[in-house]
Amino acid sequence: MSTRPEILFPLFAEITKLAGVGPKLAKHFETLGVTKPRDLLFTLPHSGINRNIRNSIREIEAPDVATVEVEVGMHQPNAVKGRPYRVNVEDAQTSFQLVFFHARADYLRRLLPTGQRRIVSGKVEIFDNVAQMVHPDHVLALDEAESIPAFEPVYPLSAGLSQKVMRKAALDALARAPKLAEWIEPSLKAAQGWPDWNPAIDAAHNPQSGAETSPRTPTRMRLAYDEMFAHQLTLALARAKIRRGKGIASVATGKIQSKVLKNLPYRPTDAQDRAIREIADDLASPLRMNRLLQGDVGSGKTLVALMALLCVVEAGGQGVMMAPTEILARQHLESLRPMMENAGVVMELLTGRDKGGERAAKLKALAQGDIQILLGTHAVFQKDVDFNDLRLAVIDEQHRFGVQQRMDLGQKGRAVDILVMTATPIPRSLQLAQYGDMDVSVLDEKPPGRKPIKTVALPNGRINEVISHLEAAIAAGRQAYWVCPLVSESETVDWTAAAERFRSLRLALGEDAVGLVHGQMPAAEKDAAMAAFVAGETKVLVATTVIEVGVDVPNASIMVIERAENFGLAQLHQLRGRVGRGSQASSCLMVYAPPLGQAAEQRLNAMRESEDGFILAEIDLKLRGAGDVLGVAQSGLPRFKIADLETQPDVMAMAQDDARMLLGTDPDLTSARGRAARVLLWLMERDQSIRLISIG
Repeated sequence: MSTRPEILFPLFAEITKLAGVGPKLAKHFETLGVTKPRDLLFTLPHSGINRNIRNSIREIEAPDVATVEVEVGMHQPNAVKGRPYRVNVEDAQTSFQLVFFHARADYLRRLLPTGQRRIVSGKVEIFDNVAQMVHPDHVLALDEAESIPAFEPVYPLSAGLSQKVMRKAALDALARAPKLAEWIEPSLKAAQGWPDWNPAIDAAHNPQSGAETSPRTPTRMRLAYDEMFAHQLTLALARAKIRRGKGIASVATGKIQSKVLKNLPYRPTDAQDRAIREIADDLASPLRMNRLLQGDVGSGKTLVALMALLCVVEAGGQGVMMAPTEILARQHLESLRPMMENAGVVMELLTGRDKGGERAAKLKALAQGDIQILLGTHAVFQKDVDFNDLRLAVIDEQHRFGVQQRMDLGQKGRAVDILVMTATPIPRSLQLAQYGDMDVSVLDEKPPGRKPIKTVALPNGRINEVISHLEAAIAAGRQAYWVCPLVSESETVDWTAAAERFRSLRLALGEDAVGLVHGQMPAAEKDAAMAAFVAGETKVLVATTVIEVGVDVPNASIMVIERAENFGLAQLHQLRGRVGRGSQASSCLMVYAPPLGQAAEQRLNAMRESEDGFILAEIDLKLRGAGDVLGVAQSGLPRFKIADLETQPDVMAMAQDDARMLLGTDPDLTSARGRAARVLLWLMERDQSIRLISIG
């Protein structure tokens, strides 16, 4: 089934085939992301209006919607342009006015003849002590009362679309929904009490009460599951494809690793040992490795990555480790090279800054296999970079690397094993959504001897106290970071703020004591400023968020974050993780501009109360929502129409288990359930997944 199954054709027709939708309305639907009946099926009502007929508008608390039977009284047309036309009406207990703007008098007299009885439904408001209903949603003769639903669903709209138009088109789309075979594992469906697909989609568009529009109803949970299951099937197929690419078994001897471990001043944590074991097992198997190493700030990911690279070196291959920034790549080189030289391993750095003869020499050594471990930025994946026998790629800071890039890297013509590291703890539901194609190792312990970081929040009126605190700390031989505010999305504006703070701190603390680093600086200057700080020549480093990722200066024990309320929770936690790496007690001072908004206050409180990145990630998800936590645009996170990772996080884990189980028993999706799952993939527009199935 490499083309869309015929049974789905009605749902993939032009949107103009639906009742009441012409070319002009089609354009308005497009702004909602609706271009065919299928899109409308998955655009569910988000709430509803109670239209039960009441005795009188006195039974509701204005402003609210009421549906009542009235006797039509006098009409009050208004000759002044722009003034409203009013119609007096009376229900069983009181009188009120129906109000119309830009109205045609002849039309209203036909609609509401004086002395007749009508059903009216709309929002009742009090204006100048008079109850009124402006532009009622429904005006009907008594024998048509049945046509108003007791509970009327409310759809998301965009300019140019009304509820009436949406409802009419949605009902037509529903009528086109074909009878589909079940793709959910029967025992799972029974245990959850979920309906079949057709009744579920029908009920979702016809809720009978507000409770039925909740994401936790069996109906909505089932429809959310369908989306997540299609997503997890796609990831599982991508994983199977990566694994089908023949891997190379790299069996480690342990010789070099034990040499390196013997010279470490500490022994690895149990979590590090476990992760190193999981990775070594993957590398030794003939299947391609595709693993995520997730660890909180300071949990020791670099050591695990290094051991993984040494496994392939011991097996006679090469490894590459890619960092997101040049600063970080250089830092890895400085911290790791002495250990490597000691163990007799050749490690080199390749960045965009390598030019001419120097670059050519490195590329030659790489192609001959003389360089065993290469460190670098994205530059290591350029066309002319050839390895002699590349076995493992370690990618640092996953965020900038989606499913597609992982597959591209796997395509580099070699059976490369992939290890991705992220220092941003990700809530489990998001981890499954984004990295469901990967196996996961988690570092959930801090190395021994790391002291807690004292975290406080101060209003910016007390900034002079912060500066005095720094003076005392510098006098005691300590170092500090001062992170400048996120003024805007523009690095230029952020930079101005950093430059001003740099000047004021130099006046207070002495010219030589303060360094500056920001994104607009030439790379060489940035490196020089970092190097001076690492060497302890400058005592305070003023920076924009350039330093968020991975910088390691054990003597720095104070982190000042200015305008902390402008930063996200994950970012605050990452910044705080730059200190507390040495033997002294460390502190993080979050300086804010009062008054604080509610969300900002919750973020700063969460920072004060917890140092556990996994707990903070769950709080962040509740505060901001999935898209913002990962930054949907660049994250490769799917845009679900119904599924919601915040309110239905448990569903994603079920979907992953089910998808992997189905492909484990039916890799080509040829069983009855497998064929139904193929229809689901087409329904969810997962065309690329269908290409991944080995047959079809």
